[in-house]
Amino acid sequence: MSALHDIDVRLLRAFVAVADTGRMTTAARVVNLTQGAISQQVKRLESLFGCTLFRRDADLVRLTRDGERLMVRAQRLIALNDEIVAEMRAAEFSGAVRLGVPHDLVAMLMPPILRVFRQAHPNVLVTLVSDTSRALGAQLMDGAIDLTLLTDSKLGAQDHRLMTDRMVWVGAKGGDAHKRRPLPVALGTESCAFRAAAVQALTKAGIEWRAICQVGSLEPVFATLEADMAIAAFLSRTVPERLAVLEEDLPKLPKHLITLRVPATGVSPVASELARHIKEGFERRYS
Repeated sequence: MSALHDIDVRLLRAFVAVADTGRMTTAARVVNLTQGAISQQVKRLESLFGCTLFRRDADLVRLTRDGERLMVRAQRLIALNDEIVAEMRAAEFSGAVRLGVPHDLVAMLMPPILRVFRQAHPNVLVTLVSDTSRALGAQLMDGAIDLTLLTDSKLGAQDHRLMTDRMVWVGAKGGDAHKRRPLPVALGTESCAFRAAAVQALTKAGIEWRAICQVGSLEPVFATLEADMAIAAFLSRTVPERLAVLEEDLPKLPKHLITLRVPATGVSPVASELARHIKEGFERRYS
């Protein structure tokens, strides 16, 4: 059986630093080593793989074809190493946390993030509270929930931006509701974050419209859209596959933010850990 060869992640960090900066001296400062030490680490890596990773041109170094092959894999292995270290050093959390999520984000964006959190912290009970962004903001202030996601056109003082997404018009696949006048529009309640933006866009475009299905929950809205009775405004990332994004003869809608808000007084350790998972989950999956 052939001998096993283990890769020292420190060598990969040195390699990536040199590749990113193009200079041994600059890379040495990035990883806090001397120029001689980082040069030796690159040579050790080249010896391990039996190939040349860099072409040297005066002070500059450039990746060879073999170096280019290694680059993506090196970054992946470093990221996996850091993820394992962070997970294994993380405290064992237990307890309960109440998370607010707007109606339109619950089903489309949150399941994979919450699944990862549950696997990492099986002893934490997460209770989901779904409502409009305005209602969730009020519940957070009252202490009824521990942290919440929100959709809004601007960033609040206590908010962390998770994602910016464009609003789109949505309707039935193959439907013609968007061609009717007055235009039938399914609007949320007056506290819905998208209602004002949709009304303003239609009014500015001079399109006559009428409101249909003014409710806070999504199921009646989905039923109305699938029946081709109306159209509605959604974030592009939250459009179900069974519905269609509409572009024809409709005014453009503004972008909206998806944010994470915690109380100004702070959160418990378990709520802080959930907040970290949400931030990292959005960055990894939806950025």
